[in-house]
Amino acid sequence: MAVNKLKNYYMDLHIHIGAAKSGRPVKITASRNLTLEAVLEEASFRKGLDIIGVIDAQSPEVLEELEELIDQGRAVPLKGGGIRFEEKVTLIPGSELEVYDQSCQGPVHLLCYFPGLKEMRHFSSWCGERVKNIHLSSQRIYAQARELQQKVRELNGLFIPAHIFTPFKSVYGKGVKTSLAEVLDPDEIDAVELGLSSDTYMADQLPELAGYHFVTNSDAHSASKIAREHQVVKLEAPDFSEIAKMFSSAGERRILRNVGLHPKLGKYYRSFCRACELPAVNCLCTGHGQRVMGVSERIRELAERQRYFLENSSKASGIKPARPPYLHQVPLEFIPGCGPKTLNRLLDAFQTEMRVLHEAKDEELKSVIPDKVAEKIIQARAGVFTLKEGGGGIYGKIQ
Repeated sequence: MAVNKLKNYYMDLHIHIGAAKSGRPVKITASRNLTLEAVLEEASFRKGLDIIGVIDAQSPEVLEELEELIDQGRAVPLKGGGIRFEEKVTLIPGSELEVYDQSCQGPVHLLCYFPGLKEMRHFSSWCGERVKNIHLSSQRIYAQARELQQKVRELNGLFIPAHIFTPFKSVYGKGVKTSLAEVLDPDEIDAVELGLSSDTYMADQLPELAGYHFVTNSDAHSASKIAREHQVVKLEAPDFSEIAKMFSSAGERRILRNVGLHPKLGKYYRSFCRACELPAVNCLCTGHGQRVMGVSERIRELAERQRYFLENSSKASGIKPARPPYLHQVPLEFIPGCGPKTLNRLLDAFQTEMRVLHEAKDEELKSVIPDKVAEKIIQARAGVFTLKEGGGGIYGKIQ
């Protein structure tokens, strides 16, 4: 039997659907233009992704649209799990849910992924009895966090806490005082999603995260944000089973590199006072309830607590997976001078944004766009720039 060779794939596992084809809202805060087909077209033909996670697939109308694409022959269920769209991109059906049970200090968002539509239909039906509106994304589920984990495992799914450090609706942002074990079963977590304003080097300050793989996903609410964060992975095939094996550290499958905004460009890097619109250190109204703790400060606080209060688990105390490098990417829309016309010229020359950001040579860029803009892209790749830190929901800026 011939041995399959591992290949590199671009992957973003957290993309929202703004509305169903009928116009019915799915993710309230996402663009209504972000339909299932718009996501598939953008991800495959413009961004150049190989694997995407659509985390509103529990919505009945999204399920119907996926089934329709399969009936039309435009999409094919893969033997290893996932749905292949026009031989371009593999869609992994997923769901984002909010848990706020008695063990939580605040609401927590959690990501659940499944091999195919059969499992997702079962999960959607189960959730439908525990949420107020199964048609909408990121609904609060009236179930215990550990009960949700057990259901995901029962359906051979994957379970990933979402954007774990963001100040609102995340495990470390609001959900726990010290340890994720306060809310979740540490042994039923397949990976953790870093989210905006953090990277591998910051997250590795927390001892209990040593045993987990880190994923970097866009949490896209509009087409332009797809692949803003992503990872390059080495797999035998772009399907669900290979991703599961990678998270289990099977064979040579692995995440080659995580890619995302520099933490300082994120919306929550530093502590910020919304009332004063100033960094928290310059706050003029301390104690008025408008202070949003920054991710950098929160991680330092948690790291100090965990040194004293860490509750070990087999996963947390196990072998640390090899950490791939974290590439601080500056999306093309952040580059001064890289407007729609320049971006279209780049796409005409290199087909996808992934090729522009990762593969195009310096001299190739300069042959397509003005040297001044090309130099800025080159500098962004090399990390040679000055940043104004973001905070309180406001993105940082390149100066």
